[in-house]
Amino acid sequence: MTYTTLIGLLAGFLTTICYLPQAIRIFNTKHTKDLSLPTFLMLTLGIILLLVYGILSSDLPIILANALTLLLSLYILWMKIKYK
Repeated sequence: MTYTTLIGLLAGFLTTICYLPQAIRIFNTKHTKDLSLPTFLMLTLGIILLLVYGILSSDLPIILANALTLLLSLYILWMKIKYK
């Protein structure tokens, strides 16, 4: 594994787990009023496109990070719509 791949994996890990506290807070409080629906829609679309890019370019850090981030983003988006 190259240093470039390690840097990519670390960056992906950090940018993925940054959504975890928000997802946990929503799970516990069921409160999403202060979250912007357009922001999370655009974010989720961007994550999907980055995941597709990673798959097309066979870039493991991009694939892993965006697959996990997509799960968290979809959860937050679903809860935002559910608890609007």
